[in-house]
Amino acid sequence: MSVREEIKMPRMVKIRQKFPRPVCADIASEVKKEVAQFLDKLPSGARVAIAVGSRGISNIKEVAAAVVQEVKRCGAKPFIIPAMGSHGGATAEGQKKVLESYGINEHSVGAPIVSSMEVIKIGILDNSVPVYFDKNASQADAIIPINRVKPHTDFHDEIESGIAKIMVIGLGKHKGALSIHRHGAAGLHHLVPAAARLITEKMPILFGVAMVENAYHETALIKAIGRDELEEKEKKLLLKAKELMPHLPSDEIDVLIVEEMGKNISGSGMDTNIIGRMMILGEKEPSSPQIKRIVILDLSQETHGNAAGLGLADFITRKLFKKMNYEDSLVNILTARFIIRGKIPLTLDNDREAMEIALDTCWGIEPEKAGVVRIKNTLKLDEVYISEALTEELTGRDDIEIIGKLEEMRFDKEGNLASSSLL
Repeated sequence: MSVREEIKMPRMVKIRQKFPRPVCADIASEVKKEVAQFLDKLPSGARVAIAVGSRGISNIKEVAAAVVQEVKRCGAKPFIIPAMGSHGGATAEGQKKVLESYGINEHSVGAPIVSSMEVIKIGILDNSVPVYFDKNASQADAIIPINRVKPHTDFHDEIESGIAKIMVIGLGKHKGALSIHRHGAAGLHHLVPAAARLITEKMPILFGVAMVENAYHETALIKAIGRDELEEKEKKLLLKAKELMPHLPSDEIDVLIVEEMGKNISGSGMDTNIIGRMMILGEKEPSSPQIKRIVILDLSQETHGNAAGLGLADFITRKLFKKMNYEDSLVNILTARFIIRGKIPLTLDNDREAMEIALDTCWGIEPEKAGVVRIKNTLKLDEVYISEALTEELTGRDDIEIIGKLEEMRFDKEGNLASSSLL
């Protein structure tokens, strides 16, 4: 479509945000130090399932390879299990391909990949909810789940996204994920911790490897946690992860422009903790930030067309719509059962039109004077663009440095952001 009248967009300037930056400098050495306390009793020849699967984790290949190396050092036989619920189109081959997209394969980590969607039922929770578990993992002598501990994008509680989640949702595969998700957000609040306790009791969980990232998407710390301490120590790591989270430069934004979304960036395509939108029936919406309009320009290459979470936005572009793998997105959305997030936003022909319409629909604000923030994605927030209207609010803050000059956004002949204008 064509906009009825030309809209004057605000000038933008690039800024740098400064966040706390603890970093784990030597991944392999840190893993070796952490896991040593749990491997001394592992018998030679034991088959050890190492469960990985969550997207967008920095250094996941390196951590998995280091765990494999330490298990081998004990004379045991490790193998990798994709632990990702319904991802990869809920197929064994699809999940193996997702691991490959992380750089995880037999050659890179030194262990075979054993991918199957076959599960066994290991028990029933008090409210008659069945708990399922990957069959191949259940037959191992020991299981080591690896995951990042971080605030969840669907709910907030003492246990959110981490070791418990990968054991219950990830190793539960499609059937296990459905069993929990069919109870909505309550399933995540209450059933995940309960199911994790049952799995720890019934399955040969040896220990978990938890990772926490800083605001720059770097590994801040790595902790090996024994099976009997998984729940309590994960709670403490979650608090640390929340302390280290990045944030947008302002709590009140008229238009947020997101250059890309995807499953490699967040399970919901965009991190709901960053954009201040949950959009789940029964879950309280975050109090901040308050954003009037959200525009998404594209899908990341690494998401392989999975656009789950698209409904968090108000406007998208035609190029994004065309890249969407509808079937994979549908499987993911229906498994999670957060239907509002699966709706397709208003679709505009190009970047410029999507931005103009977003500005034009912010009631009572002159587009040129709107408070606009433009980001690469919700994972990369150290360098972002802000509009002229926000510069007065943000100038002088110790955590913000203006590193560019005010200028007009540049577009190519198709109306998309020129490559020189991209973050």
